[in-house]
Amino acid sequence: MESPYKGKTGLGRIVNALRYSLDGLVAAYRHEDAFRQEIWLAALLLPAACLLPVSGIGRALMIGSVLLVLIVELLNSAIEAAVDRIGLESHRLSKRAKDIGSAAVFVALLNVLLIWGSVLFDSYR
Repeated sequence: MESPYKGKTGLGRIVNALRYSLDGLVAAYRHEDAFRQEIWLAALLLPAACLLPVSGIGRALMIGSVLLVLIVELLNSAIEAAVDRIGLESHRLSKRAKDIGSAAVFVALLNVLLIWGSVLFDSYR
């Protein structure tokens, strides 16, 4: 069965989408410790990226890498919630889904380290 909200078009659809997105951000911040920690990390790193004497491309890469961590964490949290909704009993596929989502966050965090390290190394040599 399709969602009754799928028929909305135009401004009503945009308003609903914005409300659902904001609800998702609030839920992630309220219920996901890792997302909260990454938000605080972003609150430090994003202003730093704007203040550091780096090129425009370097700044964009630094900001994009931090935002990517938040995006991947939101997706990981959605996967975990869906898996938990299906069932809380231990299952190898549930573990695999959660582990792969966690690995995606880890890779996104490594990406931050590599990009920030590369940009800062290039700017200060």
